[in-house]
Amino acid sequence: MTIRVLIVDDQAMVRAGFAALLNAQSDIDVVGDAADGAQALEVCGRTLPDVVLMDVRMPVMDGLEAARRLLDPGAARRPKVLMLTTFDVDDYVYEALRAGASGFLLKDAPPADLIAAVRVVAAGEALLAPSVTRRLIEDFARTRPAPRRDTLRLNALTPRETEVLELIARGLSNQQIADRLVLAEQTVKTHIGRILAKLDLRDRAQAVVIAYESGLVTPGQ
Repeated sequence: MTIRVLIVDDQAMVRAGFAALLNAQSDIDVVGDAADGAQALEVCGRTLPDVVLMDVRMPVMDGLEAARRLLDPGAARRPKVLMLTTFDVDDYVYEALRAGASGFLLKDAPPADLIAAVRVVAAGEALLAPSVTRRLIEDFARTRPAPRRDTLRLNALTPRETEVLELIARGLSNQQIADRLVLAEQTVKTHIGRILAKLDLRDRAQAVVIAYESGLVTPGQ
């Protein structure tokens, strides 16, 4: 299946470079581009991409606001959104993860990383390695702790699911969680699927966010 991609960046050279790289892949088709968030919403409505590569800082409408609108639960069709940034720790990226973005990628990442990122996000996975997601959120939370407003939401989880969520937030991979809890890796995947369904989360990145916001895990704990 071909992955339909929309590229959103205020620099024409960046858009052209990313498009050339991605269009060279047999399983990826760049269906459009936009120079700001407002254009992205319009083009997205016409082209129906599977994945949107979204720059964070742009004129007219920034990438964060555009991501929020694209990923609004009431939207008829929600693409996967991958945020592009020049900083490895960025307050905007944290907010984008909360809004439902599937992860972030540094603009100066190697070409192979960009291609892999599109495929990973299109497959429904969070882009980031769990440890990278955790570091991003820990760095943000140390300077601006979020209110613990989702504690009751976690009551829907079983004790085992809560334990798995905590280990996800601590940066463990599925195999590491399986080893820690003496479970089969497939069982861990099943638990994660149930966690995402019960908490209405899109992916692992959002699971890490809610673990911190609920106080289940705290920075430096």
